[in-house]
Amino acid sequence: MTRHIRWQILLILLGVVLVGILLAYLAINYTTVLRPGYGGTYVEGIAGFPHRLNPLLSGYDDVERDVCALLFSGLTRMNASGEVEPNLAQWDPPSPDGLTYIFRLRQDARWHDGTPVTADDVIFTIGLLQDPKFPGPPEMGANVWRTVKVEKISNLAVRFTLAEPYAPFLDYTTFGLLPEHLLEGTRAANLLTEPFNLQPVGNGPFQLEEIEVEEGTITSMVLKPSTHYYGPQPHLGRIQLRFYPTHQAAINAYEAGEVEGIAQIPATDLPRAKALPTLNLFSAQTAEYGIVILNLNRDDLPFFQETEVRQALLYALDRQRIVDQVLAGQALVTHGPLLPDNWAHDDGIRHYEHDPEKASALLEEADWKLPYASATTRRKDGTLLSFTLLTSSEPERVGVAEMLAEQWAPIGATVTVEAASPAEVREALETRNFDAILIHIAAPGDPDPYPFWHQEQIENGQNYAGFNHRHMSEIIEQARVTVNPERRRQLYDEFQEIFAQEVPSIPLYVPTYTYGVDERIHDVQIGPLVYPSDRFRTIAAWWIVPRRVFVSEAEAGLP
Repeated sequence: MTRHIRWQILLILLGVVLVGILLAYLAINYTTVLRPGYGGTYVEGIAGFPHRLNPLLSGYDDVERDVCALLFSGLTRMNASGEVEPNLAQWDPPSPDGLTYIFRLRQDARWHDGTPVTADDVIFTIGLLQDPKFPGPPEMGANVWRTVKVEKISNLAVRFTLAEPYAPFLDYTTFGLLPEHLLEGTRAANLLTEPFNLQPVGNGPFQLEEIEVEEGTITSMVLKPSTHYYGPQPHLGRIQLRFYPTHQAAINAYEAGEVEGIAQIPATDLPRAKALPTLNLFSAQTAEYGIVILNLNRDDLPFFQETEVRQALLYALDRQRIVDQVLAGQALVTHGPLLPDNWAHDDGIRHYEHDPEKASALLEEADWKLPYASATTRRKDGTLLSFTLLTSSEPERVGVAEMLAEQWAPIGATVTVEAASPAEVREALETRNFDAILIHIAAPGDPDPYPFWHQEQIENGQNYAGFNHRHMSEIIEQARVTVNPERRRQLYDEFQEIFAQEVPSIPLYVPTYTYGVDERIHDVQIGPLVYPSDRFRTIAAWWIVPRRVFVSEAEAGLP
């Protein structure tokens, strides 16, 4: 018995020695690091209240678009460069005539209730878009879809046949699909009041778990990862979205510990946000640009019809100073009507850097003179170089407009700033009742400039400047029906060259979107945003709960 006990003690001691050797080996050759684990709840504060969680209606409201981006997926999606890429489906190359597209759905795509996503869902959703009573926003492309023939090839394949070639067509395939098996029989006219809008069943990475409604207003919701989603499983265990009446209220909620993220921080609130030591700030370019539209069709404003004057007005501007001093650095100077990160953008186009002396020289050459030494406004043939700059009454827009007027004064242009409500600004645009107007133009996705710069859009379209340039219009027409991307790029290079030469309006800046996330949330990254909801593009990689693992020193990056 004694000998048996001695052997047990010996074995125990040997085990202790071996464990010690192993631990010593690990200590010498390995280290422990934190890696993303699974679980935890990320709580985000958003300014605004959603009303309908339906991807076909969300274009009216960025808050609804935020939620739908987590709940729903479309056939395709846009990447940060505005290019369309596969999502729920792949597509075959279009037919040689550019009229036929065939989409093939993933076999593993499922709705949150486990039902497969099929061609019937695609046909049902597009049928709602094609309905003349579709109540959704115009950017959903209802007018485009009404000209498209949709056919079911198989349970997982559909064919789209266009009436004529249309290069931007793929942009209109990014909408979130709706489940035909849950909404069968629903008509477009009833879409706004459909109970599904508050009890959505989607096919995206997250699904609705809880929703709080107070006096008819959604105040909070909890989302959990969908076990049926085909993509990577998110590290986050839950996402809670809390909704507040203002941006300032969302920041207050962060300071009170109610939320860990702030969906958008306006430039006016940046100093306050920067003073919060645990809040990490992320900024990304948005898919819009600020521009001064010049009314080229007013007989009483003949100077806008002269290229030299338009060029001089652009040379006179220090746009970087406007960005730094008025927009708190939350914008990028832009030199044309295509966004800097768009695939068609040509950075080699002519840049008008701040050069007031050159601006004055151009005006002199065009015979716009200061009539006497103490004069402040140039004139030509009895017409003063003077106009009114209209903008909306938001403080940032008014601040930009006032600095524009300030920078135009030294070259002899007298500008009066007038602020109005957004509705009044829209009416002035639609009726062409303005001299010059500072607006933001949304430019998501395909760079097609037809709506704003084609001559056929002067009377009733969005060519508010009234720019009538036949060669530019021909280029735009050709690019619209050219499905070869390289050839389209060449055409858009030529379009941008003409724009830079003619300066039909004054491009200013591309705003940036600033997002705040607590330091406890790891691996948050955002890139250029087509929509604010694209901040969730990488959310599968975000994590809260860590796990500790052994790795070699080389793997850990130690010397």
